Amino acid sequence: MGSYIVKRILLAIPLLIIISFITFVLINLSPLDPAVVVLQAQEVPQITEELIAQTNKALGFDQPFMIQYVNWILAVVQLDFGNSYVSGEPVWSLMGPAFMNTLKLTLVSSVFIIALSILLGVICAMREGKLLDRSVRGVLFFLTAMPSYWLAAMMIWYFSVKLDLLPTSGMDSYRSYILPVIVITVSYTGIYFRTVRSSMLSNMNEDYVLYARASGLSEKKVTLHILRNSLQVAVSIFCMAIPIVLGSTVVIENVFAWPGLGRLSVKSILSRDFPIIQAYVLMLAVTFVLFNTISDIINAAMNPRLRKEF
Repeated sequence: MGSYIVKRILLAIPLLIIISFITFVLINLSPLDPAVVVLQAQEVPQITEELIAQTNKALGFDQPFMIQYVNWILAVVQLDFGNSYVSGEPVWSLMGPAFMNTLKLTLVSSVFIIALSILLGVICAMREGKLLDRSVRGVLFFLTAMPSYWLAAMMIWYFSVKLDLLPTSGMDSYRSYILPVIVITVSYTGIYFRTVRSSMLSNMNEDYVLYARASGLSEKKVTLHILRNSLQVAVSIFCMAIPIVLGSTVVIENVFAWPGLGRLSVKSILSRDFPIIQAYVLMLAVTFVLFNTISDIINAAMNPRLRKEF
């Protein structure tokens, strides 16, 4: 198992290097000169070619492309993403608190998503084809198809404006979590619910279930066996729930004015703050690769055959 973990980690390293290189290339392909962005943010009255050249030299953009990339990636390893072109502050001092705010929202939402997916998936699988199963699937399909920004707007209008029960924005107290968590949970539960339900139905037709019932095991114990085997299939999808929710909070954070990564990234895109955009993309990539690796390791721990095949 130890060798498998080492192999998976070593496999993730070149993938992250490739992603970081692509990110760096795409940002540098922008037709907008970073020096112009910096000078405009500093409100320089007259931007001349000489001033642009001096700024590019100060930022290191006069060096060969590969030298720029190597210097950038060596700094990133030390969590030094440079300074914001707009505010001049270190990027990490802006992204660190924003990342923690997004992570809090993501973790709370993911707990509810996974719990509801398992609960509803098991209940509907045990009542396949019945009214409850059809009703839950229909409601979840409708809610999943609904645009999250529209649902968020409706929730704000009803619970915050009409009833005046919950805050419309910010994260001043635990009450600020309620609406964004509900919107995220509603938007994603249907996706993971289908995985649990289909996995349960698949396992219910296996020979070991018939044998367990023939051996006189109670229905509760049989269900627990089915659930355990079903979750082995769903665990990889659940592991990816956190990075997927993390990456999709952009809309929710902007609707609810949540001071997280998503809101910061939109502001950075609008102001052409390239260092923050680079850091945001790279941070999401690292999160996806990390949780994908964790998912593979968990699957390998539960299924020894995967370790042998790797």
